[in-house]
Amino acid sequence: MIYFFYIIFSFLILRFSVTLFNFISNPKLTTTVKNYNDLVSVLIPARNEQNDILTLLHSLQKQNYQAIEVIIFDDASTDNTLAICQSFCKTDKRFTIIGESQLPIGWMGKNHACHQLAQRANGKYFLFLDADETVSNGLINNAIHRMVIGKLALLSLFANQTMLSLGEKLVVPLMHFLLLNLLPLRLVKLSKNPSFAAASGQFMLFDAAIYKAQCWHKQVKNKVVEDIEIMKKVKQLGHTGETLLANNYLHCRMYKSYGQGLNGFSKNLLAGFGGSYLGLSVFTLFITLGFPVIVYCLNSQLVLLALTLILLTKVMVSYMAGQNIISNIILHLAQFFTLLLLSILSIYKSITKTQAWKGRSINGY
Repeated sequence: MIYFFYIIFSFLILRFSVTLFNFISNPKLTTTVKNYNDLVSVLIPARNEQNDILTLLHSLQKQNYQAIEVIIFDDASTDNTLAICQSFCKTDKRFTIIGESQLPIGWMGKNHACHQLAQRANGKYFLFLDADETVSNGLINNAIHRMVIGKLALLSLFANQTMLSLGEKLVVPLMHFLLLNLLPLRLVKLSKNPSFAAASGQFMLFDAAIYKAQCWHKQVKNKVVEDIEIMKKVKQLGHTGETLLANNYLHCRMYKSYGQGLNGFSKNLLAGFGGSYLGLSVFTLFITLGFPVIVYCLNSQLVLLALTLILLTKVMVSYMAGQNIISNIILHLAQFFTLLLLSILSIYKSITKTQAWKGRSINGY
């Protein structure tokens, strides 16, 4: 047991160090006073998004960055997404909707939709957004500035997450926790090693010339976590990518209930660990059982140290993510129980090949 304790405590200190590095380096999208007017193709894959997509379209229409073309891909929606978008597009000539009823064999739905959107795009930059987001003034201009000064092939942003229900607050904060607790985010750009890769499909801004040459979504056509895989390929080919926090320029309400959150995150969690059952299991074991082991093995002073590190980590992650610090502290144990449940679900669905999203299987390509 004592050896297990040393491993657990070392892992806790390592995770705290990573979080502290992220907190100090503050990897957020910054504001610029320089104005750009390059054409940006805003590309939106949409499947059964009738309840959310108008909010995104209205926010794009009101953007202070006007040099945009917006192309929506209706991915065989079974609700009123197509009709809603068609009606909206009549009000603004910059907005267009396309679609296709059949998903080709060997493709994930979103990857195929993004690939088709890119074929129709004309901008100097390709910006892929999810349909359940809202953009704020300054987002596009600041993102382009980041592309220019960093000579980037890809810029990805993690959106600020809107959480209204208790179920969302138990699931959604885990995304930023895993990101900022495990990866020094600045190394995505600074390191040439593809292992330091992170990205969010909620915001992917590409240099269009490089995208056209590489057809990034086609290269990862059957990958569940296509965003991270693309960032790895960007770095492997010698290009520069960067991943930042959106800093309130982009908001998203990913899920509206605990069940939706479990279903959504369990779809991606195992893939985020490279499909390794062992890797995900060991990580979850260390995270969920670490503190009880420390309590069992240590004296009160070291237990207090461990508790302090856990608390400070929670505070820093919540602050960087723009989330309610007090709420995340109160719900900490329940969130970690949710992480354990997500890990079990993700492994179970993979083994039984029952992974599905929006009515489609994501196992049998």
